Amino acid sequence: MENSKQMRNWLDNFNLPHPLVIAGPCSAETQQQVLKIAHQLKDTDVSIFRAGVWKPRTRPGNFEGVGAIGLKWLQKVKEETQLLTTTEVANKHHVDLALEHDIDILWIGARTTVNPFMVQEIADALRGTEKIVLLKNPINPDISLWLGGLERLYAAGVKNLGLIHRGFSTYDKTKYRNIPEWQIPIEVQKRFPDIPLICDPSHIAGRRDLIFSLSQLALDLNFDGLMIESHWDPDNAWSDAKQQITPQTLVRYMKDLKMKIPTFDEKDYRTELEKMRAEINIIDQQLIGILDKRMEVANRIGQLKSDNNVAILQARRWNEILGNMISEGVEKGLSKEFIMKVYKAIHQESINHQRKIVNQNNQSPKDQK
Repeated sequence: MENSKQMRNWLDNFNLPHPLVIAGPCSAETQQQVLKIAHQLKDTDVSIFRAGVWKPRTRPGNFEGVGAIGLKWLQKVKEETQLLTTTEVANKHHVDLALEHDIDILWIGARTTVNPFMVQEIADALRGTEKIVLLKNPINPDISLWLGGLERLYAAGVKNLGLIHRGFSTYDKTKYRNIPEWQIPIEVQKRFPDIPLICDPSHIAGRRDLIFSLSQLALDLNFDGLMIESHWDPDNAWSDAKQQITPQTLVRYMKDLKMKIPTFDEKDYRTELEKMRAEINIIDQQLIGILDKRMEVANRIGQLKSDNNVAILQARRWNEILGNMISEGVEKGLSKEFIMKVYKAIHQESINHQRKIVNQNNQSPKDQK
C-alpha cells in the first residue's frame, strides 16, 4: 500500500498525550444503559465510545443486538457527551445505516474479516467516504488474510484505516478466550509501521482479570491504543459479561498503566530496547507452553511403554530426533553445539517424566498408600 503514512493522519488529528482509548459496552442493550455508561466515561481518557448494535453470535438463539435503533442511541451519546462513536458493521446494509446515522468510526469484526467477499462488499459501500475504518484480525491466524482486507478497503478509496488485534481462535485450552499470537501484530507493525494498531484485550482475555496485564503488554509493544469493553453492571450484561469491566475500573487502569508519551524521536534506543525485550518475553512464554505440551506427550508415551513393558530409553529414536533437529537448526543459523545442548536437556526431562510414570505404575497398592 502506497503512502501508508497518511493512514496515521486520523490518529495524529486526535492530538492525544496518551494512546487512544476506545471503550463502552459489548452490546447496546437499552438507551438508558448506553447513556449511563457514556456519561461515566465522559471526561476520562476515553476518546471514542463503542457499542455493538449488531452482534454476530456463534449459535442462534443468543442475543444478536438491538439493531438499527441502537444507532439512534449512539447519536444521543455524541450529542450529550461529545464522545466520538463507533460500532461494528458486517455488510452493506449495516454500512448504509451507520453512515445515515453519522457514526464516526466503523469497525469490521473478526468473523467478517475472514470472508473476502464481505470485506469487498463493505469496501464498495464505503467508497468515497472519509470515515475511519478499523479492521479486526480474522479469527484464524492468517496475516495475509488480515492485510488482504486492509488492501481491499484501501483500493476502494478508504484511506483512514487502522487495525485491531483481538486474538485468534484455537482448539487448545488456554487461559485466554482467543490466543494473542503476538508475533502476528508485531510482524504487521514491522511491515506497515504507519498503520495505527489497536489492541482489544477484552476479546483476547475473555475474562476481566487478565485485561490489565494484556493492556500493559500491548502498550509495551508500542500499540497505538486500546479497545476495552466497559459496562456499568458487567455481571448482568446481555453479552460477554465475563470480559467487561466497570467504567470506574477502566479509569483506574488508565491511571495505573504505564503509557508511553510519544516524542519526536519515538524510535530512540530505550524505546526500541523495551519493545524488543517485550517481544522476547512473549517468545519465552510461548517456549514454556510448547515445552509443557511436549512433556504432556512424554507422559502419555511413558504410560504406553509401562503398559506394554517397553524400555524407556529408545536409542535409535533419540538419535533420529537429534539428527533431524541439528539439521533443521543449522539451516536456521543455529550452531550444532547449541542444538545438542538444548535437545539433550529436553530429552533428559522427557526421560525423567517417563520414569516417574513407570515408577508410579510399578508401586504396589500398599506403597501407594
